[in-house]
Order: sequence, then structure tokens, then C-alpha cells
Amino acid sequence: MQKIVPYFWCNQEAAEAAEFYSSLFDYSSITSRMEIDDTPSGTVETVNFTLAGQSFMAISAGPRFKFTPAISFQIFCDTIEEAEHLWQELSKDGHVLIPLGADKISDKYGWTEDRYGLSWQILHLPNQLIAQKIVPTLLFSGEQCGKAKEAMAFYTSVFDNAAIDGLHYYGEGDEQNQLGTVMYGLFDLEGLGFVAMDSGKLNGFTFNEAVSFMVNCNTQEEIDYYWEELSAVPEAGQCGWLKDKYGVSWQIIPTIMKKLTTTKDPDQLKRVTQAFLKMKKIDIAELKKAYEG
Repeated sequence: MQKIVPYFWCNQEAAEAAEFYSSLFDYSSITSRMEIDDTPSGTVETVNFTLAGQSFMAISAGPRFKFTPAISFQIFCDTIEEAEHLWQELSKDGHVLIPLGADKISDKYGWTEDRYGLSWQILHLPNQLIAQKIVPTLLFSGEQCGKAKEAMAFYTSVFDNAAIDGLHYYGEGDEQNQLGTVMYGLFDLEGLGFVAMDSGKLNGFTFNEAVSFMVNCNTQEEIDYYWEELSAVPEAGQCGWLKDKYGVSWQIIPTIMKKLTTTKDPDQLKRVTQAFLKMKKIDIAELKKAYEG
């Protein structure tokens, strides 16, 4: 099981978006769909899916949160044809932030918001071994600009299997970007690669709950640990969700949750759902008690 899973909050189009994204990549599929009744958003639908062999999840839960370029997803392409095809598909009916063309990073690079508002960065990386096709990318801009390196050090201190894999800084002549801040940083958390970037150009984009990262935990001790380490905004904590000191949202979820919420007994599911919705940090024992009735 993938330890950390990117999670998309959609209005009503989670399944549609998952189907669209799955059509673009090899080794991609919808793995499960489930409806949950009587939530604060009414009946919601969750969708589990894989893209290029990586796990993702999405929920249709109303228009409360909207995607911003603060969290985007870089796609590493080994051919120009692939980069151009993905650019055409993802930018159609969307909004282009940086047109596809030559850049310091790549000979084919572009940044676009797709038809659902989610941001993607397309990069052509020829003659390179691409171990992870799709890489979540954190943009530290506005008041957060200059904190990318600090955040990378923080996240890699929280997770056991973690490392900073590379840092590239802005230098002299990088217009509107502060000398010495992070132009491109690579780090790994529990086998999932991330990118962090500072930006003095792309301002006004803040982290929010539209994209969060779900951490799968086997024990209550794990849940307690990640909650203690990551939670920095107490009023934001609910249903396993928390917000860290940079504003990035995480979900600290027990792996047993899948079993508890896929029961065929509607009364059992209702008890688990109602217990879950009352919690801030998840209590596995209480969930099991609700499941057992």
C-alpha cells in the first residue's frame, strides 16, 4: 500500500476527473467508488484510482474548496510527442499559466490548469530513468516564499523513510526571485517523490484543502505521532484532516478504515460514518466499537 496518497477535493466531478486522468496514462484505472450518506456535504462520492501505477483519491463533496497552483503535479515525459499530447489534453478547456516551450528546466516545459482547475506541469526529460511519472509539487509564494528549504527539512524529519534528494537555488539575474531561495528542490517521503519551489513571481496562491495528502497508518500510535508532528492549526482539524504550519493539508487515516467503510450492512456503515464525522483525530478503538455496534 502506498503510504502517502494525493487526495483531490472536487465539487461533483471526482469520478469524471478520475476517468479523464486515467485515460491519459498507461497503468491507470479506477479501483473503487463509494458513496457516503449523511455527511455535512450531504451524500458524497469517493473514488480511488491509479495513474501510471501511482495511487490517488478524489471526493465529490461540493464547492467548498478550489484548486490553486500552490499544489500542482509535474509529469515527467521521455518523448516530445508525449509531452505535447499531454499538454494538448490537459490544457483543453483549461487555463495556461506558462505556455509549453523551452525553459531552464526542460526543452519542453509548460504549466496549465485543466478543465477542473487542477494544475499540471509538463516536462520533457530525455535520456533519463523516470522512476516516478507524476510528482506532487509545492509552490511557496507570497508570505510563504523562501520557506521551501525549511519545509523540506521539516517534512523529511517527520517521516522515517525520507530524504532531500537535490536543491537548486535562484542566482544572480533571476528576475523577481530572491537570490538563494529554492528554484527546484527534490525530496522523498516514504517512497513518494515531491518537488518544492519558491516563487516571487507567481504570488497570491495559497495552500488549501482542495489538494491534501492522506497518510495511511496501521496503528493508533502512528496516528497520534503524525497528528502531533504535523497539526499546527487546531481549528482546522476534523475527520482526520489537519493543516500544518505552512498551510498544507494532510489526512491521517487508519488503514482499517477501508474495511470499516466497505461493509455491506447499511446500519453498520451509518454508525461508522457518524462516529467518524464527530472526530478530529481518528480514534481506531472508537471506530471499531461503532462498527461492532
